[in-house]
Amino acid sequence: MQQTTDTILMVRPINFRKNEQTAVNNYFQEDIALKNAEINLQAQQEFDVFVNKLKAVGINVIVVDDDALMDTPDSIFPNNWVSFHSNGDVAIYPMFAENRRLERREEIFIRLEEEGFKIENIVDYTSAEEEGIFLEGTGSILLDRVNKKAYCALSPRADEELFIEFCEDFEYFPVVFTANQTVNEERLPIYHTNVMMCLAENFAVICLDAIDDKKERKNVIKHLKQDGKEVISITEAQMHQFAGNMLQLSGHNNHRYLVMSGAAHKSLTQDQIAKIERHCSIISSTLDTIETCGGGSARCMMAEVFLPKH
Repeated sequence: MQQTTDTILMVRPINFRKNEQTAVNNYFQEDIALKNAEINLQAQQEFDVFVNKLKAVGINVIVVDDDALMDTPDSIFPNNWVSFHSNGDVAIYPMFAENRRLERREEIFIRLEEEGFKIENIVDYTSAEEEGIFLEGTGSILLDRVNKKAYCALSPRADEELFIEFCEDFEYFPVVFTANQTVNEERLPIYHTNVMMCLAENFAVICLDAIDDKKERKNVIKHLKQDGKEVISITEAQMHQFAGNMLQLSGHNNHRYLVMSGAAHKSLTQDQIAKIERHCSIISSTLDTIETCGGGSARCMMAEVFLPKH
């Protein structure tokens, strides 16, 4: 069992813009004084540069184009609706925003099979949407695939009972907590776990300040240390630069890379960079438009493919 993969799925945007349906509880989204067509064009340019950087170091990027007929402004973040597992299972998740439910497309699975991957079984949680219950994939759930633990910060987009059900189905031990950010002087839940925390093979980058409950914070640290992970702490200000939204991947000769945005990279201190680089190299790419309008960053754009090959 591996924590990192060398293959990811990415969706190239066609109608990217600030999604008004997600902005209600994604406090990272901001307005930008550009027309939507211009925003989409900039997002496409950022996307293409990012993909080329990943491919250049030997990461296998499967790029699928978004469907122009669908109004799916957030399709660039596929990791929220699907996850791919090494036993051939695929999980499909219930999404908070109605227009994000349109992102789930059968042809993406067909494309992966064409690329030689084997899908054995689809575990579908989407009926929870009818009850207003959501769990947004590896946005909500951080998987320690080696130690079989799953970390989840509860929010309107991450339901505790459904998370526990997922953990039972996929045989993970659940580590549940609440992570908050300050919005207009009020502490409110962070919409996705993966903006405040990143789980790599031998380390974790985490905004511990976001976990207000001391007991919960201690518990998260205990689990990370138990599994031999170095805890690299970031501040809330760094989290707002998407320094928690990172993903470790494998490239040429199994070399490890921590992938992040330019803003995240810039926000890190020399000490934090040194700690990360003791474990792996850093790749960063400018994603300013995507981050500002989408409220998500590098990690959200990559759905890891752990499926077995034919």
